[in-house]
Amino acid sequence: MIIIRPIQNSDYESLHRIAVESGHGFTSLPVNEELLRKRIARAEASFTKEATQPGDEGYLFVMEDTETGTVVGTSGIEAAVGLDDAFYHYHLGKVVHSSRELGIYNTVETLALCNDYTGASEICTLFLSEGHRKNNNGRFLSRFRFLFIAEHSERFSETVIAEMRGVSDEHGRSPFWDWLEEHFFSLDFPTADYLTGIGKKEFIAELMPKYPIYVNLLSNEAQKVINKVHTKTVPALRLLEAEGFARRGYVDIFDGGPTVEATRESIKTVRDSNKCQVIIGEASDTENYIICNTKVEQFRGVQVSASLRATANQVVISQEAADALQVGEGDWVRLIAN
Repeated sequence: MIIIRPIQNSDYESLHRIAVESGHGFTSLPVNEELLRKRIARAEASFTKEATQPGDEGYLFVMEDTETGTVVGTSGIEAAVGLDDAFYHYHLGKVVHSSRELGIYNTVETLALCNDYTGASEICTLFLSEGHRKNNNGRFLSRFRFLFIAEHSERFSETVIAEMRGVSDEHGRSPFWDWLEEHFFSLDFPTADYLTGIGKKEFIAELMPKYPIYVNLLSNEAQKVINKVHTKTVPALRLLEAEGFARRGYVDIFDGGPTVEATRESIKTVRDSNKCQVIIGEASDTENYIICNTKVEQFRGVQVSASLRATANQVVISQEAADALQVGEGDWVRLIAN
């Protein structure tokens, strides 16, 4: 069975493998042992913390194939970004240059550096190994986070965002960054991306242009990729858009990829999920559900067939599913039809 659970210290080798597989542009998982071990330790501390409001917690989960014991994916939630280190974005705006006397009216797009998302919760670090990109596993790995947020809403902010990977090639070359590198940084994209991933962000404030950039001054290649996603990120973006996430004109400062946002309570899975009591048995008229227990440190999520008795707030699941969720008869779970 495929389950999702909190990451543990023993998962380091698996996390390192995922960091290598994810490639350039996956800033939240740098290939750095010290940083990866710190990420795991921070997650373990976050899951055991009695939090009543969003703070510096970082929740990192893994997807495990219980038949082989192999970790095949990862997914995370940051409770509140930018509380310790500045959290940068570019905001797409407009400037009008007009002359009534000459009959000239020109609208020009600008990119302005900002920290507007400070304090927002962020869903992040989504990666699934290629061999398991089937059976709705990717959808499961994305959507379960919203069940966790719904069940433990006090731990998360009213605004939830997701940074989508922007356009870059197989060598890590970003057309957007190439222009910035040429004029301001003298630092290639993989290096800048890696430095950010390991927490060395001072160079952004030191070298990033302080004033709005006129988009029409960028190279044609850079202009074309602003607010565009990497081809491998398109499915993830579609999933989030189906949940109610939308672009609000914010893009990544390195690759120009879009950031999407939604209010916590308007997210489809948060809004439409139900809490039910468990009945262990043989389900009839089954439908496929994402089901999670209501715990934090011992959180478990599965994707299984079940039978919902909506009028009684009950769900019938198999003994195997109950064991995977670590729940018994009469315990409560949260679920959403997948």
